[in-house]
Amino acid sequence: MDALIPRSPAVHPPDPEASTPAWVLAPGQPGPLGARPDGTGVNFAVFSTQAESVELCLFDESGRTETARLPLHRSGDIWHGHLAGATPGLVYGLRAHGPWNPAQGQRFNPNKLLLDPCAREFVGAFEWQDLHFAHDRQDRLRRDERDNAASALKARVVSPLDRRARPPRPRPRPRTAPADTVIYELHVKGFTQRMPGVPEALRGTYAGLASQASIDHLRALGVTSLSLLPVQAHLDEERLVRLGLSNYWGYNPLGWFAPHAAWSASGAAGARAEFRQMVRSLQDAGLEVLLDVVYNHTAEGDEDGPSLHLRGLDNALAYRSLKGEPGRYDNLTGCGHAVDLRHPGVLRLVMDSLRHWADEMEVDGFRFDLAPVLGRGDAGFDARSAFFTALAQDPVLSQVKLIAEPWDLGPGGYQLGAFPRGWMEWNDRFRDDLRAFWLGAGPGGPPHAATRGQFAQRLCGSSDLFGARGRQPFESVNFITAHDGFTLADLLRWENRRNEANGEANRDGHGHNLGWNCGAEGPSDDPLVLQRRSRLARALLATLLLSQGTPLLTAGDEVGRTQGGNNNAYCQDNAVSWLDWEAADRPLLAFTRRVLALRSVALPLRSLWYTGASDARGLRDLAWLEPDGQPLEGSAWHDPSRRVLGCLIGRPGRSGAPLLLLVNAEARDHAFHLPAGVWRTVLDTTAADGNSAWHGQGDATHPLQAHSLQLLASAGAERDIGRALEQRLAPSLAR
Repeated sequence: MDALIPRSPAVHPPDPEASTPAWVLAPGQPGPLGARPDGTGVNFAVFSTQAESVELCLFDESGRTETARLPLHRSGDIWHGHLAGATPGLVYGLRAHGPWNPAQGQRFNPNKLLLDPCAREFVGAFEWQDLHFAHDRQDRLRRDERDNAASALKARVVSPLDRRARPPRPRPRPRTAPADTVIYELHVKGFTQRMPGVPEALRGTYAGLASQASIDHLRALGVTSLSLLPVQAHLDEERLVRLGLSNYWGYNPLGWFAPHAAWSASGAAGARAEFRQMVRSLQDAGLEVLLDVVYNHTAEGDEDGPSLHLRGLDNALAYRSLKGEPGRYDNLTGCGHAVDLRHPGVLRLVMDSLRHWADEMEVDGFRFDLAPVLGRGDAGFDARSAFFTALAQDPVLSQVKLIAEPWDLGPGGYQLGAFPRGWMEWNDRFRDDLRAFWLGAGPGGPPHAATRGQFAQRLCGSSDLFGARGRQPFESVNFITAHDGFTLADLLRWENRRNEANGEANRDGHGHNLGWNCGAEGPSDDPLVLQRRSRLARALLATLLLSQGTPLLTAGDEVGRTQGGNNNAYCQDNAVSWLDWEAADRPLLAFTRRVLALRSVALPLRSLWYTGASDARGLRDLAWLEPDGQPLEGSAWHDPSRRVLGCLIGRPGRSGAPLLLLVNAEARDHAFHLPAGVWRTVLDTTAADGNSAWHGQGDATHPLQAHSLQLLASAGAERDIGRALEQRLAPSLAR
């Protein structure tokens, strides 16, 4: 029956007398994709394998009036043409002609104006209207014959950003070594929207992130690499708009080549230049810029979604379909569909986008949302897929940091540790095991608890996940919290989410958070509750920042940021999500700076795997101890009721003498029998600023308080570490 659905009558172009000037479209070149000015005109190129024809549609400056339709030429799967005399500023869109057969995945409708998937700048504001759907919303098999050009989004031709006009860098571009990398995940708007010192007009923008107040905080904190939540142009879902909400996080991409214009202080026309200047300013301050990118799905949604670009150009190849059901999407993402990188045209589009951001915008790396989708072949995830191969051989992209969110929602979608060598991966096992170890089995708290064996594995780079596959410790991206879930402060205040403001009756977000409210749900003025919360916050931060691997710190955790118990604030573009700098926990900030400085100067755990091997003195590179000083071994590793241990680091990363890490996740104090030698505490999480003057002789007991972590340095090492810490922290204190 589907094949009998008639096509619409031919869509006629505008009156030629209204087309000014009288454009002539020469064949031009089939590449590069997109609209490229060349001094004599503009070359256009777009891919579509199944279209019968593709038209280039020109508009007046406002984008409201269509002035010309010009048929593009075809070379293989690329439709292209060169428009002589055209210049940057030209507004355009596309119309694709072809079969309408939704049951077979064919959704061509020339009545619907389409965006160029490679557009660098958009014209207009998208509004949710039935006009923007290729199908009749009452009958998805029937094509909607109404023309939507007047209100559809368009693209604007832009000039390439001229690298030669840029001033020379005052210092080399940062290339932070893996062992030194500390990632700081932030939202461009939320980070500066309420930050004192950022000019009012720049708050919540790319320019605001590059302001001196922002840079001062980041440099004093001691992080090296910023991971920005999605900055590619995105849309707010129809459901959220109806609720008066928005997709604040930005995981609903509309364009893979354009920065989101709402976060530009200079408007859409200046967004690209402002974004690149932000990148340059941050890099000049010694900070790498990494982008969280979404290539696994687009804003076109499920089978009932609008037709914006890829769906109208070549739906059957752009998106994955269920086996034997070409009209139904394979929803590997939870967003209604999944982009299909098995096709060379789609892969080319993604690769071009990545090169655009890495080369033209000069970013330092990418974090790939739901990354297994990108590496799925016909039989599931494949670390040797075309996507990974293309990245590995690319002279630009093979040199930047590549980070995977190593799971998607499809069968076999959990691929932690299975990505190619050199890739970094978000390690949710670190998050869950460390939460369970520090917060589990507390008095009146949740019954879950991780064992000392699980703690040791996560502390030492998750060798069970990465080392066994020939990977390196830095490839584990360790985190306690991220944008998705409770903040650190809320993890210790709420055991139950408070997501009513999201409009889903508190059903959204994680229900199993492995947190502990420390004895009171929500805010409390109980001194014991407050002490537990502050101690555990410092212990969790210290564990994260001293662990082997690459730490990821979520913006605001260092100042006690709360979202009021909302653990899924993706749609809260308001005070729920914005960092409240006036309410910052200053002692916690000072503590976090100290731990990051300690990591930098001492690197307690080196960047290579530990084996337990002994040196000529009989000192093992890493040894584990019971509180009585005896080796931790056998079944004791797996007893969840015992959560006190020591880690004697015979070969630290930068200290020339041994270090001793002591951990007590239990609710009572313990006396720890120290190894032989002279020891001095260089970090104590029971102290508000982490500082301690304790020193003493080995072969004696050392007080180890409840819910605490201490790092001790042996004779000689403590002086070097102390001097280095003073020098490192002096600029922070001066600020």
